[in-house]
Amino acid sequence: MAKVTSKLQVTVPKAIADRFGIRPGDEIEWRAEGNAIRVLTGTGEGTSIGREGRLRAFDEATTRQKARNRSGRRGRTADRGWTRADLYDRVRSR
Repeated sequence: MAKVTSKLQVTVPKAIADRFGIRPGDEIEWRAEGNAIRVLTGTGEGTSIGREGRLRAFDEATTRQKARNRSGRRGRTADRGWTRADLYDRVRSR
């Protein structure tokens, strides 16, 4: 099972990468199909999204990032009842 990072990146499991010949730098395409997501490698027929598709995806990602930046939540943490400084106070040598 792969885990999505905070940057929405996913690591392709080695067994899958080996099976489908996916190498670093290869392009893959993500397609929403009903309630599932299909990942297509660049070796399949008609899978290339082309320059316009990549530019459109980049513009959409830029718009999402600008919205996140405007939300003002950057750098804030949830109220956990403790601070990072509290952690250092707890582990000081005696």
